[in-house]
Amino acid sequence: MKRRDFLRYSIALGLATHYGWVAATPHMHHGEMMSPNMGGIGAIQAADLPLMPPSAMPSGQPLSPLVQLANQSDQSAVFEADLEAKVVEMELAGGKKTEVWAYNGQLPGPQIVVNEGDTVRIRFKNSLSQPTTIHWHGLAVPEAQDGNPQDEVLPGQTRLYEFKIAENSAGTYWYHPHPHGLVAEQVYMGLAGSLIIKSKTDPFAHLQEQHWLISDLRLDQDGRIPPNTLSDWINGREGEFVLINAQLTPQISLNGNQRLRIWNATSARYFRLHLPNVEWIVVGTDGGLLEEPLSAGDELFLVPGQRLEVIPRISQNGTATLISRYYDRRKMMVREAPTTLTLAKVELTQTDVALPQRLRTFAALPPVAVKRTVVFRERMASGMNGDTAGMLQNMFLVNDQVFDMKRIDFEGKQGETEEWLLFNSSHMDHPFHIHGTQFELINRTLNGETRQEPYRAKRDILNLKPMEKALIRFVQTEKGLKMFHCHILEHETLGMMAMLQVK
Repeated sequence: MKRRDFLRYSIALGLATHYGWVAATPHMHHGEMMSPNMGGIGAIQAADLPLMPPSAMPSGQPLSPLVQLANQSDQSAVFEADLEAKVVEMELAGGKKTEVWAYNGQLPGPQIVVNEGDTVRIRFKNSLSQPTTIHWHGLAVPEAQDGNPQDEVLPGQTRLYEFKIAENSAGTYWYHPHPHGLVAEQVYMGLAGSLIIKSKTDPFAHLQEQHWLISDLRLDQDGRIPPNTLSDWINGREGEFVLINAQLTPQISLNGNQRLRIWNATSARYFRLHLPNVEWIVVGTDGGLLEEPLSAGDELFLVPGQRLEVIPRISQNGTATLISRYYDRRKMMVREAPTTLTLAKVELTQTDVALPQRLRTFAALPPVAVKRTVVFRERMASGMNGDTAGMLQNMFLVNDQVFDMKRIDFEGKQGETEEWLLFNSSHMDHPFHIHGTQFELINRTLNGETRQEPYRAKRDILNLKPMEKALIRFVQTEKGLKMFHCHILEHETLGMMAMLQVK
């Protein structure tokens, strides 16, 4: 047996052996169990609770555009608006009322569209019963504005997020909560929204835009969103309803004269998007445009938190089915048959569009000043005496440590180029994310073979396969604390996170 398979099955066996909690509390749904040591993890759902089937949700409706957040400012280059995280009831499936947590009562949260150089002021109110924050995923903003877990907004409180959008940062971003121990729950309950930064010199400004924010959702037979199962905590939660702009298998019209922005806003689901008769031309990654258009062939790979900008090159008119092919990310305690997901029905119209050969030019990074190693690892924690909660909270590690808000893991300097060797020393895939910057991937090493990255791109998410290494370089332009972590939200919640202090 390979080392990673031995690790995979030994951890799963240990967790299964210790699976046991105290009786459910009066406030919990049927089938839940709670550990007194779970802290922010909360309830664990019994895996066999009957769920709402996807067929119970209305489907096949025309795709609705993402609703934009209105700018309340009358000043040039200033964006002002209000956001509120609150509990609302919606009828989503089966004629049942579902309690969701939503920004401004919308699923997904309202889309924020701003320009390079704009000053952004978001007046945020927390009307939840939990503390929360807003993290501006992918943006370089001051520490106090980044929604770090140290800066919680308590229930009933308001705060102002204010920051200036950097020049040369045009791209496709998003926002979501980041309070430690509560991230996974707050996102699967509905808190996430898209954010677009526009450039004054955008080579695709003349194209129509279409936006696909992909999320997933789980409902029990009573229409409630149930807590995570043990498997969810270990592997990351994947909801049974896979939605685009909060719609199930919508009807989409797509032509080759459109710029398509795609968000993977799920907690843990990986996508291999395929649309017959379409070649995907990638023009942008997490941090904006590539230097030149790049063909991805007939498949787009997106991991949790990742975004892409693409132009569809359509070879034939007609109706096609958008699917996501199966991806084996080496889950534990799961025997999973490969399944193809149907995401949408798409009416394709062939349109020829001339793409510029050059989209932007990346300046060379300064010489590397610091080299570091970051290792993602899993372990079967010993000495827990049957405490499954304690084992979970000590299972997912960065450099052999669980996240501690009082511990600084690395210290760096503003404006210096850092080179990090990322190593996934575990049995399953983990997507790496760092706050406050966009990095460049230099090379990857897997099974003893090192491959140079063939093109330059700005990213803040990078998937690491089991036993894979990746070399990245970046510069932090803002001082302060910068989180870096696995973007499977359950793993982040359990402590697969660390901190860089930039001085």
